Amino acid sequence: MNYSTADSLPTVTPDDVRGAQKMLSGVARVTAMEGSRHLSQLVGAPVHLKCENLQRTGSFKLRGAYVRIAGLLPEERAAGVVAASAGNHAQGVALASALLGVRSTVFMPKGAPLPKISATREYGADVRLHGQVVDETLAAAQEYAAETGAVFIHPFDHPDIIAGQGTVGLEILEQCPDVRTIVVGTGGGGLVAGIATVVKALRPDVRVVGVQAQGAAAYPPSLAAGRPVSVESAATMADGIRVGRPGDVPFRIVRDLVDEVRTVSEDALSAAVLLCMERAKLVVEPAGASPVAALLSDPGAFEGPVVAVLSGGNVDPVLLQRILRHGMAAQGRYLAVRLRLTDRPGALATLLGVLSLVDANVLDVSHVRTDPRLGLTEAEVELHLETKGPEHCAEVGHALREAGYTVIG
Repeated sequence: MNYSTADSLPTVTPDDVRGAQKMLSGVARVTAMEGSRHLSQLVGAPVHLKCENLQRTGSFKLRGAYVRIAGLLPEERAAGVVAASAGNHAQGVALASALLGVRSTVFMPKGAPLPKISATREYGADVRLHGQVVDETLAAAQEYAAETGAVFIHPFDHPDIIAGQGTVGLEILEQCPDVRTIVVGTGGGGLVAGIATVVKALRPDVRVVGVQAQGAAAYPPSLAAGRPVSVESAATMADGIRVGRPGDVPFRIVRDLVDEVRTVSEDALSAAVLLCMERAKLVVEPAGASPVAALLSDPGAFEGPVVAVLSGGNVDPVLLQRILRHGMAAQGRYLAVRLRLTDRPGALATLLGVLSLVDANVLDVSHVRTDPRLGLTEAEVELHLETKGPEHCAEVGHALREAGYTVIG
């Protein structure tokens, strides 16, 4: 690594990334690059998906974790490593440690999804559940490192981590040599910093765009301030990029080399997850789908060919169900309505008949008769419907009102 005389922070060079690529040969997969006809039509130029969701452990995190741990001194390896993560970094550290014969301890929040906890344990880590949020988990991991001498493996704020993640950029240039724009989900900044380091050195004409969730966007205010700043709250379904403060090391690289950092809404994230499943047949977590969300939100802003990095696919099935339903609702393909009707035999059948005439598919029905807000002869029904788009939703609402029903929500 090299050190900047300006602020004594380590920097990452293209040679560091090339060295990481050699180190990762036979360890990390060279993940597929898949074209997307739907996104290409939307953007008006070729769009390719870099499928890091198909990487070992389900995300790019193995790359940086392996390079970092492989670079430890023998005495450091003997002391073991420790990490804190809600999922992807945990699995990357666990597998990298197992491959290198290093003992690993991983602290995870108590509310971490069970599949991620199980996977981390199966890769060989000693998993310890601590705290309700990642900040509490991180503090526990750092305390453990101080007490035991284990080496703390930061998820993004270290040059070896950034060099490992940067190998994604080398693969992109090899797989899509005519690329003009690379779009990358951004949390702490390790992945986008690594990609920008090598891409801007080899192809300075390529535009590199970071994407953050609006509810956890620490980079825009940090770039405006010229230094990493913390956001008061980080609330988003995209837990892989839910980071409250940029890392010091990646921030400098992002500031100097990344062309733009955009933000996307929760609706756009859920729509992107849904699109990846339906059109690309790929399971992608919200953080991994954030570049697709950016393309959906402003398709005319990206010069093609475009490469969108699908950074991870580790999503809890329960959360995935909620996300898909949210995405369908955002596209007008899922409608929830509450209405009141007279509580008499056959009333519900009559209501369902109205919905059948407008071709709305009923997914779920909740029937309430005992709410004190209801009259003696009234009942309240909540319906979850599968619809065909915003125009069909409006048609359903019109049909219900024309049939004399009072729609209350």
